[in-house]
Amino acid sequence: MSLAPIRLKKDQDRRLRFGHCWIYSNEVDTQATPMQGFEAGQPVDIFTHQQKWVGSGYVNPHSLISARLVSRDSEHPLSESLIVHRLNIALALRQRFYAAPYYRLAFGESDGLPGLVVDRYGDNLVVQITTAGMERLKAEILAALHKVLKPAAVLFRNDSSMRELEGLELYTEIAGDHYPEVLDVQEQGCSFQVPAQAGQKTGWFYDQAFNRGRIAPYVAGARVLDVFSYVGAWGVQAAARGAQQVVCVDASQAALDAVANNAGLNGVAGRVQVQRGDAFEVMRELRAARERFDVVMVDPPAFIKRRKDIKEGELAYRRVNQMALQLLSRDGILVSSSCSHHLSHDAFLKLAQQAGRHTDRSLQLLEQGYQSPDHPIHPAMPETAYLKTFYFRSLPAF
Repeated sequence: MSLAPIRLKKDQDRRLRFGHCWIYSNEVDTQATPMQGFEAGQPVDIFTHQQKWVGSGYVNPHSLISARLVSRDSEHPLSESLIVHRLNIALALRQRFYAAPYYRLAFGESDGLPGLVVDRYGDNLVVQITTAGMERLKAEILAALHKVLKPAAVLFRNDSSMRELEGLELYTEIAGDHYPEVLDVQEQGCSFQVPAQAGQKTGWFYDQAFNRGRIAPYVAGARVLDVFSYVGAWGVQAAARGAQQVVCVDASQAALDAVANNAGLNGVAGRVQVQRGDAFEVMRELRAARERFDVVMVDPPAFIKRRKDIKEGELAYRRVNQMALQLLSRDGILVSSSCSHHLSHDAFLKLAQQAGRHTDRSLQLLEQGYQSPDHPIHPAMPETAYLKTFYFRSLPAF
């Protein structure tokens, strides 16, 4: 079955041939295929300027990313059966790395499903759709998930601001008769509960799971500060790995209530404390009180969401690392993360080094981590490589 065609301008198929799947509005030959003739999310065939078929996908005339290529096989355009196939391939990867069903099952473009994220919490799923093309196939996505996993419950967390770029409404919706109020998570032998509909994004940050698994040698017997703690994924696991004391800092009281609950679930409530407030303000207060920690972990939200935020965001990353270093003991460990894909690995490392020099510290980079394998990186799409976590040893300057 042929779909409505869109034609690219001359030489604008190079990125697609290399493996990328986005088509920007200035790459479409609007003389040959006027964009106003398409509906948001409409399936399309994609052709080069020479009218050679490249693949099929979907279009959105109202978005800067005008189209997304989904299939390079003319016999298998985007459909329920293709979604089932791609989900099965994604599932096979996760089952290699995860003994229990707690992971990101589908990571958008990296799993051949642009605009779709699926997080798995045992028998429950949280689904996030961010594009008009996938929103159009919402019923097919739900059917495909039931064929592949037979979930007990599915929650659509379609409240991401990314949807606004596609002209989509924001909403949350339960697919079925019920959904649990809290979601259970198992990670590195620890148990957690997160709020299903009120939690950040899709509830749990699975992308840091493998990085959190590295902390045991650093935290045993240590006094630990977990900044931007959310529900305690880092801090509670630090206590479970032998930290003497953990202080979790977050601006949300609901998040800190979850920290306390999760500490209790893991039998470490007596070693986990919480402090509510703006992260920068709390760190400033701790420094004024001459508090010192053996390990400081900072895992902030993205300070750089758009290119125009780079300068201001870099200042924020330098500042948060500088303040963290000021709270470290003489031979302390800084675990610092950035989830801003606009901030490169080298730029982040440079900012940390600058923070070290400003605080008269010498840093030793001990380990570096990236997103867990349930967030695979698409080699042709640098946008999918976003998470960086560095493990530094902080020493007096030498």
